[in-house]
Amino acid sequence: MDTRLMWWPAVAMAALTFVVWLRMYFMRVGEMKRERVHPQSVALSAQMAERLKDTRAADNFRNLFELPVLFYLALAVAVQTGQVTAITLALAWAFVALRIAHSAIHCSYNKVIHRFYAYFLGGVVLWLSWAVLAFGLMR
Repeated sequence: MDTRLMWWPAVAMAALTFVVWLRMYFMRVGEMKRERVHPQSVALSAQMAERLKDTRAADNFRNLFELPVLFYLALAVAVQTGQVTAITLALAWAFVALRIAHSAIHCSYNKVIHRFYAYFLGGVVLWLSWAVLAFGLMR
């Protein structure tokens, strides 16, 4: 299988991160203008949490640098060790799809149980990906 195919899920995750970053920027600037919050008054994250009420996009943006770090590494391991297969590629795309669902929920209506299901299933897919990679390394 063409190993370059494994990089497309990384591109999709980077695109998701970019979209959430834009949403965070526009939500944050909009709220600061509406509430007349001076930028210097929210120079620290603690101040930001006190002054701004809608932190959904910022919280999700931060979350995109937690489990996805292990995802990006898994992609690199798959490519470097010749483990780009239909299974590893499908798991990568499943993780991306679940992260898109998680971000969509988190940045919009934010029902915690729905967000939790997407997060949990994404985690299961990620750990399964690592199990497949580890098994492949032992062969």
